[in-house]
Amino acid sequence: MPQLFTRSTNTLARLSIVGVILLLGLGGWLILELNRSPFVTKAFVAREQPVQFSHKHHAGDDGIDCRYCHTTVETAASAGMPATKTCMNCHSQLFANSPYLEIVRESWRTGRPIKWTRVHDLPDFAYFNHSIHVNKGVGCSTCHGQVDNMPLMWNISSLQMEWCLQCHRNPEKVLRPKDEITNMQWPNNLDPVKYPKEKYPNGWDQAKEGPELFKKYNIQKPNVLTSCSTCHR
Repeated sequence: MPQLFTRSTNTLARLSIVGVILLLGLGGWLILELNRSPFVTKAFVAREQPVQFSHKHHAGDDGIDCRYCHTTVETAASAGMPATKTCMNCHSQLFANSPYLEIVRESWRTGRPIKWTRVHDLPDFAYFNHSIHVNKGVGCSTCHGQVDNMPLMWNISSLQMEWCLQCHRNPEKVLRPKDEITNMQWPNNLDPVKYPKEKYPNGWDQAKEGPELFKKYNIQKPNVLTSCSTCHR
């Protein structure tokens, strides 16, 4: 009986198997990368709001502290959204007749809250508490980015579990003094009074100061921070 396949067929079969494995691996890698991309996570995608509110103007140009609007960030799980009264504290006098702020004035007259567009939206199965992070030395810009440079708000991170775990495994890398929590330029604009050159000749040394703050703030060890039940309750 004549031979149906030549010897080279064995080589082709092996190469085909290797090729299929490589294609499957490449496909899996592409799916994972797509899942991390802004196309899925919406990172760096500016969100339109019902009011033309600019963090760059309010937090950057005017230097308004984050806690003026997000009043519960130090005491509750949610940072809180500003009530219309908070806006009107200023805008009953400033730009009081601006057409851009008619939505704010209507909200004030009717008592109906403004429906802001949510930017940082964690899944319901993930528990997050702003107050515990703020009170343990995690600054606003660590998670939200330099909002003082954002005319419209966007998230700078994927908000996926691997992003959270980066800090939970090594919290020392992101800790800062509690009184610098809302410092958007940290650690580039150190107050020379609180951080004199004699004590900080080379500026803030995170590798040195981070572990000290970790002990000072009595932060849980990484094995507790990375426990499933910490975030999934």
